[in-house]
Amino acid sequence: MTRDLRLTVAAELERTRARTEVLTEAVDDADLIRQHSPLMSPLVWDLAHVGNQEELWLVRDVGGRDPVRRDIDELYDAFKHPRRDRPALPLLNPAEARAYVRQVRDKAMDILDTVRMDGRPLVADGFAFGMIVQHEQQHDETMLATHQLRAGAPVLTAPAPPPATAAPRGEVLIPAGPFTMGTDVEPWALDNERPAHRVDLPAYFIDAAPVTNAAYAEFIAAGGYDDPRWWGEDGWAHRTTAGLTAPAHWNRDGETYTRFGRVERIVPDEPVVHVCWYEARAYARWAGRRLPTEAEWEKAARFDPATGRSRRFPWGDDPPESRHANLGQRHLSPAPAGAYPDGASPLGVHQLIGDVWEWTDSDFHGYPGFRAFPYREYSEVFFGPDYKVLRGGSFGTDAAACRGTFRNWDYPIRRQIFSGFRCARDARPEDLG
Repeated sequence: MTRDLRLTVAAELERTRARTEVLTEAVDDADLIRQHSPLMSPLVWDLAHVGNQEELWLVRDVGGRDPVRRDIDELYDAFKHPRRDRPALPLLNPAEARAYVRQVRDKAMDILDTVRMDGRPLVADGFAFGMIVQHEQQHDETMLATHQLRAGAPVLTAPAPPPATAAPRGEVLIPAGPFTMGTDVEPWALDNERPAHRVDLPAYFIDAAPVTNAAYAEFIAAGGYDDPRWWGEDGWAHRTTAGLTAPAHWNRDGETYTRFGRVERIVPDEPVVHVCWYEARAYARWAGRRLPTEAEWEKAARFDPATGRSRRFPWGDDPPESRHANLGQRHLSPAPAGAYPDGASPLGVHQLIGDVWEWTDSDFHGYPGFRAFPYREYSEVFFGPDYKVLRGGSFGTDAAACRGTFRNWDYPIRRQIFSGFRCARDARPEDLG
């Protein structure tokens, strides 16, 4: 068992590093050190940062080894330096960053060969290694978002996603009753996914698929960006200040968008992406709906009405395969609604995993009985009304950092992330017969 776990960890570390190399080797050194947006770090900062986190947790803590580069800890502390300020720091240059992450990885793999995978919680079931895999994959998605903001000729390629083979239209009724939210058993689940707890919800409807470009274009054509009724005071203030008129990266012609350096025609049945929470809420109000709560999203994604249990994923407990969901940067866009019928939930809700992160109406808080682990700065310092929860992952999210319980969060104004949404509504008595 321990040997199998070591092999799994080693494979995940190597697979993840291969993705990091694709994202950082695709551009020249000038692009690596350039800041492509004040919202994002230079790519070379992300590269060295993932190495520094690996050193802190695997080399120094788990392995008890001497530091590799204690002198750079502060440079790569995300809490000490806002993204906009990082280009001015004395960062490792690309060659130094690559050498550093290789040196750290060599030590981490050596530690993996000998460390016990039991005892203290940090190493039980390989948790610390899984945490580092997820952390690097999260930064890989961040670097992919930086590539989307980058000016210049295209450097990333991937095949188009599969076409739709189902026609998920309308909404799905989720029956009233309790379900288990969160987890106590997922070995690499992060602290904000724990503990498992019972949540009882009234009946509600949720969209069978994320809101598409075609549906969102109707909102734009109906003057949705010009009517403060849909936005609320806070949303209208942001829409006005930011000058929002369409999703990010849509071009003025209303027929094309720019994606990773390529101008492409907008695909009508593709989930809309790069919208902020305020835009999602405005659309939902215009449509006579609302955003789902986080609990409603998770019940739709995990609840099996036949057994009453919560699954790991909408399709079951098995890890995602390519037929289930659009994950892992296999494609460079969301797939059309209906492209993954094998990934639908038992109640017929499609594409809850992958394609686009989905905004919910919930603030980010800990679950009842939450305990910070292994450090407060992973989740707890973000709790409160400033952050909204997103669920489900995107085409840029890796399977290692995505499951039915996984929680993401961001400011409601953010839209450089691969964010979309679906709508929900309360069930009325007449809907229930």
